[in-house]
Amino acid sequence: MSLLPRLEGIILKRIIVGISGASGAIYGLRLLEVLRQTPDVETHLIVSDSARLILDHETSAVQESIESLADRVHSPRNLAACVSSGSFKTDGMIVAPCSMKSLSMIANSINDNLLIRAADVTLKERRKLVLIVRETPLHLGHLRHMISVTEMGGIILPPVPSFYHKPKTIMDIVDQTIGKALDQLAIPNQLFERWAGG
Repeated sequence: MSLLPRLEGIILKRIIVGISGASGAIYGLRLLEVLRQTPDVETHLIVSDSARLILDHETSAVQESIESLADRVHSPRNLAACVSSGSFKTDGMIVAPCSMKSLSMIANSINDNLLIRAADVTLKERRKLVLIVRETPLHLGHLRHMISVTEMGGIILPPVPSFYHKPKTIMDIVDQTIGKALDQLAIPNQLFERWAGG
């Protein structure tokens, strides 16, 4: 059941948002804020147990306010949720941030929680999966998992800022990454200044 009514009442896109246990919880929070303001998009949120701890540590938002930004919230332990099946139509999934543990589990199809299962379903149904991976430096195992996910059709989108648009705040940097992730799912946004030539 939707927590907040949509203005137009017609859902044109259905997006799964995963927040896993890596530093950078602000990416998931900001993604939800932007999608909440985007007409005709229905969001399904999965927050891992580790992510809840990091959200508490890194942001001032309380769990209830984060969950209120999504249309539906699913427990990571509920493997019977609608998003665990390919027959439930979605337009894709963004994991923001994506921990190296979650990346590894997705790369190896270890479906022991709903976030990983939903990502696995997204890949098997040939839908867009965008992983905002958060770690540095990277060792060979991390890189191999990124290659595996890419070979399966996933998109690795690390939060690497550009500076041509002269960001002035942390949110300017966050918004550029979120904007690029939304571009992958063909969701229009004006979150950052696009390069228009020198």
